[in-house]
Amino acid sequence: MATLEQPKGPAMTEQKRKLTIPLKLAYGLGQAGQNGGFDAAVAFIFFYYSAVLGLSGTLVGAALAVGLVADASVDPVIGSWSDNLKSKYGRRLPLMAISVPLIALSLGLLFSPPIGLGQIGLFAWLAVMSVAVRSFISLFNVPYIALGAELTTDYAERTSVVVYRAFTGICSGVVVTAIGYSIYFANGGLQKPDGYPSFGWSVAALIFFCLTICCIGIRKYAAALPQPEQVPRSMLRRLPSEVKEIFSNRSFRLLFLSAVIIYVAAGANSSLNSHAFVFVWQIESEKIQFISYAFLVGILLGVVLAPALQKRIEKKNVVIIGFALLIANWLVLQGAMLAGLYHPLGDAALPPMQFNSFVAGIGFGFIAVAYPSMMADAADEHEQLFGRRREGLYFAGLGFANKAATGLGVMVAGVALDLIKFPSSAGKPGSEVVPDATQSLLVLIWGPVPAVIATISLIILASYGITRARHDQIAKALGREP
Repeated sequence: MATLEQPKGPAMTEQKRKLTIPLKLAYGLGQAGQNGGFDAAVAFIFFYYSAVLGLSGTLVGAALAVGLVADASVDPVIGSWSDNLKSKYGRRLPLMAISVPLIALSLGLLFSPPIGLGQIGLFAWLAVMSVAVRSFISLFNVPYIALGAELTTDYAERTSVVVYRAFTGICSGVVVTAIGYSIYFANGGLQKPDGYPSFGWSVAALIFFCLTICCIGIRKYAAALPQPEQVPRSMLRRLPSEVKEIFSNRSFRLLFLSAVIIYVAAGANSSLNSHAFVFVWQIESEKIQFISYAFLVGILLGVVLAPALQKRIEKKNVVIIGFALLIANWLVLQGAMLAGLYHPLGDAALPPMQFNSFVAGIGFGFIAVAYPSMMADAADEHEQLFGRRREGLYFAGLGFANKAATGLGVMVAGVALDLIKFPSSAGKPGSEVVPDATQSLLVLIWGPVPAVIATISLIILASYGITRARHDQIAKALGREP
C-alpha cells in the first residue's frame, strides 16, 4: 500500500489488481493461529487447570490474565517494529515466519504441565507458558492482520479479505473442536487429565502446518508491497509519540474503547462455558462439541451474510446488530433459568443451547467481518489526518484491547468462581453435585453480567463516524479511487 513517502508506481498498480482466490485462501490460513484453531484450543485451558487439575479459580484467572496482559503489552512494540521493518521479504513476513515454530512449541507445553506440581508450581507454569504462547502469537498476528489491510485499499474488497480470513478460521476451529471432543475428551474425558497433553501437541502440529502454508502462499505478494522509509529514531524513542498519534484519531479511540469493553464481557463468558454446560445444564462432555459446532455454523452464516448486509447498511450498524445478538445469547436462556421458568437438563438442554450458540455465532460473524474492516478504514483516515500509515499500530491496538480486556474478563471469572465458593473438586469423577444456589450464581456471572457490560460497548460504538460516504472522501483526499 502506497505511503506518502513513496510515489505511485508499479507496486501501486500491483496492489489494485484483483486478489486471487488462492492468495486469499493462503492468507486466510493464518487465522488458525489466533481466532481459529488457537482460540478453540485454549478454550479448554480454564476448565483444565481449575476443574481438572484443581488449581484455585483465582490463581487460574490471575495466570491467564498475566499472559494476556503481557501479550497485549508487546503488541504496540511489534506493531511499530512491523510498520518500520524493511527487508527483501517485505515488512510483515519475516516476523510471521520467525514466530511459527515458537507458537507450536509453547502451545504444546501449555497443555503439558509436569506431574506433581502444587498450587504455586501449577500457577507458575500456567503463567509462564501463557505469556510465551500469546507473545509468539502476537509476533505472528500483529503483522498478519496489518498485512490484510495492505492487500487492498478497496472498500468492498477489504471486506472480502476479512471474509476469507474468518472462513478459514472457522474451519480450523471446527477441526480443533472435533479433535478435542471426539478423540481426546470423549466418554467423560473432559474431566480426566490424561488426554490434555496429547490434544495440545496435536493442535500445535495443526497450527504449525497452517501458518507455514500461509507464509509460503503469500511470500511473493508480501515482498512486493511498498515499504515506507524507516524512521531514524530507535523504537523506544519513537513508540510513545506513535501511540499518542493513533489515539489522537477519534475513530480509533471509539473502536479501541468499545473493543476493550466487549472483550471483558466475552472473556468472562467464554471462560465459564464448560463449567456452565457440565455443572448447570449437565451436558455430557462429548456432546458439548455440538454446541460449539452450532456456534461455528452461526459464525459461518454471519461471515457470509455480513458483506451483503454491509452493502445495504453501514459497517457500524452491522457490528451493532452483532453485539445485540451476542447480548441476547447471554440473557435469554440464562434469564429463564434464573427466573425458574425453563431449565432443561442433559440431552434436553442440547437443542436450546445449540440454537442459542447459533444465534451468537451469527452475531460474532458480523463483528468478525465488519470490525477489522472498520479499523482498516480508520487507518486510512489516519493517513489523511497525519500523513503516515499506521496499520501495524492500529491492529496492535485492537490486539491490545482484545488481550488485555479478555485477560481482565478471565480474571473476573476466576475470582467470581472463588467468591461463589465453587467446589474445586467438582470436575473429578464421583464428586458431589454443585448446589443449586451456586449454580444460579454461576449462571449469573456467565450470562447476564457480561450482557450488561456488552451493552456499554454497544452504546460507545454508536458514535463511530466513518460511513461509506466519509470513506469515499478520504480516498479522494489520498488520491485513490473511492
